[in-house]
Amino acid sequence: MARAELGRFLRDRREALRPGDVGLPAGPRRRTPGLRREEVAGLACMSVEYYARLEQARGPQPSRRILDALTGALRLNPAERSHLFRLAETAPAAPPGPSRRVRPYVAGLLNRVDAAAVVTSAAYDVIACNPLASALLTGLRAQPNLARRRFLGGPVHGGGAEEFGHIAVARLRAAADRYPHDAHLAALLSDLRASEEFRHVWDLNPVRAPGHRSKTLAHPRLGPLRVDCDVLEVPDDDQQVVFITAEPGSPSARALRELARGA
Repeated sequence: MARAELGRFLRDRREALRPGDVGLPAGPRRRTPGLRREEVAGLACMSVEYYARLEQARGPQPSRRILDALTGALRLNPAERSHLFRLAETAPAAPPGPSRRVRPYVAGLLNRVDAAAVVTSAAYDVIACNPLASALLTGLRAQPNLARRRFLGGPVHGGGAEEFGHIAVARLRAAADRYPHDAHLAALLSDLRASEEFRHVWDLNPVRAPGHRSKTLAHPRLGPLRVDCDVLEVPDDDQQVVFITAEPGSPSARALRELARGA
């Protein structure tokens, strides 16, 4: 049954792709949609016969190397890659590290919303932001990691700070499990352990899910701002888009409008 499902998955994915999706010329008119088997086999550096047997559920158990080659040839995203490995009844190797690539539709979203917005990686690096977020979260260029800013940025004041500390640790713990070999994440966690508060919260092993939060941000020019943070997850890339707004008509909302005019 699993081999039949694997074959169907490969076939469906192949037929959903077009030559231009994988950098191949379109060539003459095709009688059927999608890529040809020989094109996928060539992209994956395997024989056409072997690939055909996989689609027909007649092939041997594919190795991790074969599955990773098919991942690249069929342009699978991380969720599809995990599904492919499950169908092949093979445990996937750990991903090398959190993705820092922001998809074009996510980047475009940042500049279409009437809010400060940032994209964070699984390691809490801000990997994209719109001008209002840059004006609101001062110093992002010098220190783009929100966990470092929270635990190593000096005394923390304002409502919501403790809650965000627990949220950050919960997310970093999950990232450490998913990316055990990522040097950047390991260095970040090592640095954060200089914070007694971080060590304490880490030992608590908090469980927090993304969602709606309210907090107070201390802006160097406008003072304390009461804002709401809402999270949109991008699960394929293990990223989050955070939208920062203020209650309409509030002093903080007026301050955000002032920032937006100068951003």
